[in-house]
Amino acid sequence: MRTALRWVWLIGLFLMACAPRPAARTRLVVAVQPTFAVSEMLEQARLLEQDLEQRLGPDVDVEIYVPLSQAGVVEALRFGQAHVAFMGSFAGLLAVERAGAQVVLAEVREVFHGAQKTEATYYYSYWVVPQDSPYQSLAELKGKRACFPSPISTSGYIGPMARLIERGLLPEPAEGQEVDPKAFFGQVLFAGGYGQCWEALKAGQVDVTVIAGDVPEKLYHEVLDHTRILEEQGPLPSHVVVVSPDLSEPLRTRVVEALMGLSAPEHRALMRRFISGLFVGFQKTDAQTHLGALRAYLQRTHIAFSERVEVGKGGGK
Repeated sequence: MRTALRWVWLIGLFLMACAPRPAARTRLVVAVQPTFAVSEMLEQARLLEQDLEQRLGPDVDVEIYVPLSQAGVVEALRFGQAHVAFMGSFAGLLAVERAGAQVVLAEVREVFHGAQKTEATYYYSYWVVPQDSPYQSLAELKGKRACFPSPISTSGYIGPMARLIERGLLPEPAEGQEVDPKAFFGQVLFAGGYGQCWEALKAGQVDVTVIAGDVPEKLYHEVLDHTRILEEQGPLPSHVVVVSPDLSEPLRTRVVEALMGLSAPEHRALMRRFISGLFVGFQKTDAQTHLGALRAYLQRTHIAFSERVEVGKGGGK
């Protein structure tokens, strides 16, 4: 009896040793730009993780990573702590230049090109003055008062500063120095957003401001209905998806195709939490195609990337 049991035990051990072991899962870390409270983002991230794992198959373990800043996303890509990242255009360019990341997708968003509403990966911004303003050109605004939404806004500051340099109204800054709008305007206000700048213009606190084709529709129409456009700049790039150079084939292609699947209308509400409130889909692209104009603006203005961490506030540019 003991001999028989011993043989059963040995056969069981043999069968266990011969049984195929489940393959180790590949860990894929997706970093997302912080657009609202991290705890809330991580809760929403479970839905995104589940969707991507379903698309990529059982051999991939997706993990969403939410750094406290976009600079943190760049560092995560640089040091191998993230393989994929959703980023703003400025930070995305920084990831390309400092972390060797590759742009693979551009956000398609609902924007205005002039008076036309469209879906595109780019948009424009416009210098505007009140309809009764005496100023007919940017050149006439020398020494006047201007409002900008943010000193790192691509459409609200970087592009407009590059336009002033292109028009010969501002000198291109020396190496190691940034463009200085006060070399042209008498007073410069950074109000924190396009809506705030519009309120300043309405109140007569400034003489000119900028509005972009990717602001909320109500604000865009309100501004254009009560102002005159003096100048425009663009095309300005939408948000991007970048991948680490460590993400090799064939997983790289599988990831890109899985993310393209999130362009389906049923995923729009979720993706607007992680990309922007204007998201409608993705389009394949590369850094030169999508970020070339932004790179040229930065080369003219020498504006460096910086940011203040404002956890808990909604996303924008």
